[in-house]
Amino acid sequence: MSRLKRIAGQDPRAGFKAAGRDCGTSVPQGLLKAARKSGQLNLSGRNLSEVPQCVWRINVDIPEEANQNLSFGATERWWEQTDLTKLIISNNKLQSLTDDLRLLPALTVLDIHDNQLTSLPSAIRELENLQKLNVSHNKLKILPEEITNLRNLKCLYLQHNELTCISEGFEQLSNLEDLDLSNNRLTTVPASFSSLSSLVRLNLSSNQLKSLPAEINRMKRLKHLDCNSNLLETIPPELAGMESLELLYLRRNKLRFLPEFPSCSLLKELHVGENQIEMLEAEHLKHLNSILVLDLRDNKLKSVPDEITLLQSLERLDLSNNDISSLPYSLGNLHLKFLALEGNPLRTIRREIINKGTQEVLKYLRSKIKDDGPSQSESAAETAMTLPSESRVNIHAIITLKILDYSDKQATLIPDEVFNAVKSNIITSINFSKNQLCEIPKRMVELKEMVSDVNLSFNKLSFISLELCMLQKLTFLDLRNNFLNSLPEEMESLVRLQTINLSFNRFKMLPEVLYRIFTLETILISNNQVGSVDPQKMKMMENLTTLDLQNNDLLQIPPELGNCVNLRLPPFHFEPSIVFLTLYICCSLSIRTLLLDGNPFRVPRAAILIKGTAAILEYLRDRIPT
Repeated sequence: MSRLKRIAGQDPRAGFKAAGRDCGTSVPQGLLKAARKSGQLNLSGRNLSEVPQCVWRINVDIPEEANQNLSFGATERWWEQTDLTKLIISNNKLQSLTDDLRLLPALTVLDIHDNQLTSLPSAIRELENLQKLNVSHNKLKILPEEITNLRNLKCLYLQHNELTCISEGFEQLSNLEDLDLSNNRLTTVPASFSSLSSLVRLNLSSNQLKSLPAEINRMKRLKHLDCNSNLLETIPPELAGMESLELLYLRRNKLRFLPEFPSCSLLKELHVGENQIEMLEAEHLKHLNSILVLDLRDNKLKSVPDEITLLQSLERLDLSNNDISSLPYSLGNLHLKFLALEGNPLRTIRREIINKGTQEVLKYLRSKIKDDGPSQSESAAETAMTLPSESRVNIHAIITLKILDYSDKQATLIPDEVFNAVKSNIITSINFSKNQLCEIPKRMVELKEMVSDVNLSFNKLSFISLELCMLQKLTFLDLRNNFLNSLPEEMESLVRLQTINLSFNRFKMLPEVLYRIFTLETILISNNQVGSVDPQKMKMMENLTTLDLQNNDLLQIPPELGNCVNLRLPPFHFEPSIVFLTLYICCSLSIRTLLLDGNPFRVPRAAILIKGTAAILEYLRDRIPT
């Protein structure tokens, strides 16, 4: 009974008042009973306007069942209950919290996001064991000074409030690792922030910041810095001293120059889209040795320097919506997986090549590296290399780019002369898009030993014949805008397939065979009628990184997905009349992008979705029944 005596010392009423009598129907007794055993209580989404006393006093008062049972088994010893360590009361209508909060000193997690709180009680200072505090999506205008007493706090989420400044002494939270202050009304960041030496992730996006303190470089452990959607005109050069920085987001600001990063050798992603950057110079690039993603879209760039080839690790480069008229041919030597060029007045690359995608653009640029001039070589390719007997076949594309191209002809059949033109040349890509094909050309099988990319989009295919399943080296397959509603089981033999595009077809479910193609990294199946996905089968797809399910018929997403920390996925709204979508995906998945817009599930609100992956996953995890 020593535990009860200890609590009684804090509250003289302890042990004399039976719990549960003031809870009514808002908190079931069974939930309280389970919480005493597990130490966790989830009251999310119960329409509460105040926290019942029985919750604050859950570890203080004698539980109601003690009055109903005079003999206690091993599982009914209420005096051996566990202190409450995790309390979730998010998505309610709370306007305030009482000082009774101090009756839960063992709390390590307190989640009260999505309420109507305008302040926090001073008693919060007594939660000295608190490690995670989520007060996002409330109406806080200031933070109490007492919050600086939470020295064990590691995660603090304050996004979507009305904060205009940061409390004095905030730097005392020396163990803080994750801090989200996005979507507030901050105009400055105090220099004292630099004392948050343990900080790994800092989100300052969607505020009114015009500058960052030079002292920010003292955050030696910071890996993720998000300053999107502010009023930043410059970045302090001291930022270059943040040697651990891996992700830097500076989208939607007023930057005119790209920051220089002489020390940021670990920087993997730099997002500076939607600014006013006019020039990209070698000095901006030469130290970005580890960069994987460079986002420069929607700026005012007029050219790209040859030094872009120094970025040998670069995988994604977004140059869309700038003023670029030409590209250095050396860009073709990079191993890019994604290159965006739309919205530029390019004159050296034909639009049809750009429309074919990243790999075709890179192949084209590589082919031009030794040419005297692009316009001259293009002209020669289209005249001297086109044989009279094969006038409809682009021989230049076959020989130089290794593409068998017979696209945009509105043909119902692919003529034999197209396949005959290949002769002894090596072909790696086939493009028969924008025709009227009702079946896959049988002669494609002749190229099965070399073809890796096939584009059959914008045709009238209603089934996939076995000829396609014999292309053993196939890595990319585009079947969008057809009449498909199923795929043959024989596609399982495509053991190298990495990307498949099935958008704008007639699928009502994710084709079964895709679950067995374990090499798949990208599945695009938007604008269909997909209503279900099999979680048990999907968890075997360990290489899957991108899944596009936009504009389908998904009605529900289970909260358990919140445990899949790499998954970008919004939650769901349950309706009894709808077949439950069981989508419990194993955490070993490496999904980085999941697109679900345009599906008929009702929650979360758009405001939740727009916050991004981490917020959505947390939203889901909070709804997992305890």
